[in-house]
Amino acid sequence: MSVQGRIGRTGGTKIKRALGVQAALEWAFRVEQAQLELPPPKDVTEEGFGFGLEYVLLQRAALGCKVDGGQHKIGSYTHPDAEVIAATVAGIPDSLGGKRMAIRVAELARAGMTPDWMPGVVPRCVPMATRTNQHGERATTTVVGIERVKTRGKWRTVEVLACPVTFSPHPQQIEAARRGYDDWWQALGWVREGLISGGMLREVEVTATMPKARPWQIGLSRGG
Repeated sequence: MSVQGRIGRTGGTKIKRALGVQAALEWAFRVEQAQLELPPPKDVTEEGFGFGLEYVLLQRAALGCKVDGGQHKIGSYTHPDAEVIAATVAGIPDSLGGKRMAIRVAELARAGMTPDWMPGVVPRCVPMATRTNQHGERATTTVVGIERVKTRGKWRTVEVLACPVTFSPHPQQIEAARRGYDDWWQALGWVREGLISGGMLREVEVTATMPKARPWQIGLSRGG
């Protein structure tokens, strides 16, 4: 059964389903449409009298309570495991990007996407500007100096032209994209460990499977 299918029961026996953390996130946010509820600021006390979201979830689990679901999905059902996964994502620590990373993880999972690390992209030297005329597209030039040259026995003043160039995409853009992928990968590792060690999922089993770490280095290591 693909990640698009819902978790079901047969003859009253729960079917525990093994999913890697990325597949579990996509199931929770894309299929079950779980909502990301970020914890309030530290100076605001909510349920749990100021304790963190993790404490609230653990208390509910100890009491045998089901994690509340569906408050954003009127007339619809959100699987409790999906709510636990969403709550775990909301707890991503500041050292791994905090709330901003939690939103990014949830949005990518909801879209069924992996961060774009610019696979196969190589910086190319291109003109900074171009212009189009009846002869086609040409690079824009600029005057960088004046020289006097002697042609056919006469001295003439000529302009020295140059074509300003840049690299596209810039190496820093590629580096930033791959750093963003690596940050996302680290956050997924934290979520995976939290879900495995927390033991709060009833019908989903999160496995150790992770997306590829630094996939842009795989080809280099094989070639070397």
